[in-house]
Amino acid sequence: MYLSEASSPIFPIPTTMRRSHTMSKFNPYHHLSVSLNPDGSLSRLLHLPAFSSPAPADPVSFKDLPLNPSSSTSLRLFRPTNIPANDGVVARLPILIYLHHGGWILHTASDLITHRNCADLVAQIPAIAISVNYRLAPESRLPAQYDDAADALLWVKTQMTDPHGHPWLKDFGDFSRCYLYGVGCGGNIAFFAGLKAAASASHLDPLKVAGIVMNQPMFGGVQRTNSELRFATDQLLPLPVLDLMWELALPKGMDQDHRYCNPMVGGPHKDLIGQLGRCLVIGFGGDPMVDRQQDFVKMLTGCGAQVLAWFDDMGFHNVDLIDHRRAAAVMSLVKEFII
Repeated sequence: MYLSEASSPIFPIPTTMRRSHTMSKFNPYHHLSVSLNPDGSLSRLLHLPAFSSPAPADPVSFKDLPLNPSSSTSLRLFRPTNIPANDGVVARLPILIYLHHGGWILHTASDLITHRNCADLVAQIPAIAISVNYRLAPESRLPAQYDDAADALLWVKTQMTDPHGHPWLKDFGDFSRCYLYGVGCGGNIAFFAGLKAAASASHLDPLKVAGIVMNQPMFGGVQRTNSELRFATDQLLPLPVLDLMWELALPKGMDQDHRYCNPMVGGPHKDLIGQLGRCLVIGFGGDPMVDRQQDFVKMLTGCGAQVLAWFDDMGFHNVDLIDHRRAAAVMSLVKEFII
């Protein structure tokens, strides 16, 4: 199902978002404010503001907790400060496993924009959320990020089954309504983590993954699509930047037709797609990856998944992080999908 906002007033795309680069002189490392070290790690030179101290009146409370000490991962656990109640009975809230954007190589759960996006979901749905501080590439290449998301699902299950599990989940979480929610590369992680969950559903029982939200999921491929060529000099994600992100994230020696990057290729992963819960895919017409996202929707449908797809003809990648109107549209979609 495809929905459109074409009949509604649309904010114009700022002209600066479509300014051409001189591609012959373009350096994707400089664009991303990173540098590659001799040992293969990255120096990340842009330090985004972090959110660490809630104000007393905040509608959302949060805690930072360890996830898997062996991989040095952690999570940020959110809950509404005031849990809703029905006739005096505290409501059980859906649980979101939130997977942030950042092209595999950037950002953390504590970055201000990631924190606010997750906190808004928690307040407006309302829900309990686990924002996963998954490992970054190239220090940890795929499938490490899928494993970290799987660890988060197991952590949630443990809170339910352990008598000493975290009270925010034991007391307020609805373990029959757990959703994977990913943005950008996080949407890719949500998809493959959903496949891992489908393959090991008995190990997660009684936790149920009820659905997957993939907001502008990140995919690629060797053969360029029309949208990639049309937006090759996109100011946010020009093709050299997308190529570099995949070069740093994929297993060494693999090209962009590896299933992690291009799940539309054949492989055993397709046999599990029909076992996924409901799927919501969101995209914008000015995203270089929009053609791949639409092909992804067709693949999901063809493999038997239940899919709701929403593509705005306008807007660029991550426009909903800066455009309040589109942020509200995405929030409305997600809230309706989950509730």
